Amino acid sequence: MGVCVIISTVNVNGLRAAAKKGFVEWLAGTRADVVCLQETRAQREQVAEEVIAPAGWHVVLAPAEVKGRAGVAVYSRVEPDAVRVGFGVEEFARSGRYVEVDVGAVAVASLYLPSGEVGTVRQEEKERFMEAFLPYLVRRRAEVEAQGRDLVVCGDFNIAHGEADLRNWRNNRGNSGFLPLERAWLSRVFDEAGYVDVVRALHPGVEGPYSWWSYRGRAFDNDAGWRIDYQVATPGLGGRAVRAWVERAAEYGLRWSDHAPVTVVYGDR
Repeated sequence: MGVCVIISTVNVNGLRAAAKKGFVEWLAGTRADVVCLQETRAQREQVAEEVIAPAGWHVVLAPAEVKGRAGVAVYSRVEPDAVRVGFGVEEFARSGRYVEVDVGAVAVASLYLPSGEVGTVRQEEKERFMEAFLPYLVRRRAEVEAQGRDLVVCGDFNIAHGEADLRNWRNNRGNSGFLPLERAWLSRVFDEAGYVDVVRALHPGVEGPYSWWSYRGRAFDNDAGWRIDYQVATPGLGGRAVRAWVERAAEYGLRWSDHAPVTVVYGDR
């Protein structure tokens, strides 16, 4: 079995801040062929060259129209064959929440789904996004598979799918990120649209592995986290995943984001 591609995804919680705390060093040491970033919160001209144009990488940055918010990016070892920003819905076309690149036989997307907050316009935005995005996933799967290709949507979905996906699930049943409506929507992504939750497929029946821990309290030290960062793949690619892991920092002080990279090795079977 030969390795096809290694893909990592991470919410950097501000690319400029992460660059000062260890992202640059992590990028220099990663074996990933493609790296998807979310919540970059930066325009290209605001980011140092070593961060936005590092040697050996091709970088696609899709910032939000509103400065200081959202933003997604894809770093790839090879130049993408094509780039698509947004998913065809005007409300979110310039929101810095979705970018998709073609890298050989695989389309790789970086997604930053709105975080939401119960009882606010932020939750309404999240639900509008979800409603608009699911039909796109259905359509894109049909398109790429008709071309003999695959798609993987990487990123911060801001939803923990099941009880195994967050430590304190009982206390979060009424909070955004673990609402029945959100969890049911993610089930539709897997069951109706037919995408594979790659990390869960390779780690069945276990808690986590978590990818986000609040900066408050001792959440990180106690591993009281959430699994909200996913690699969601069409079945052909999902079935070729051979290893998946969360690159959790060894200790609190070594973190360069409140999220940790989620990395998957896709191979040939």
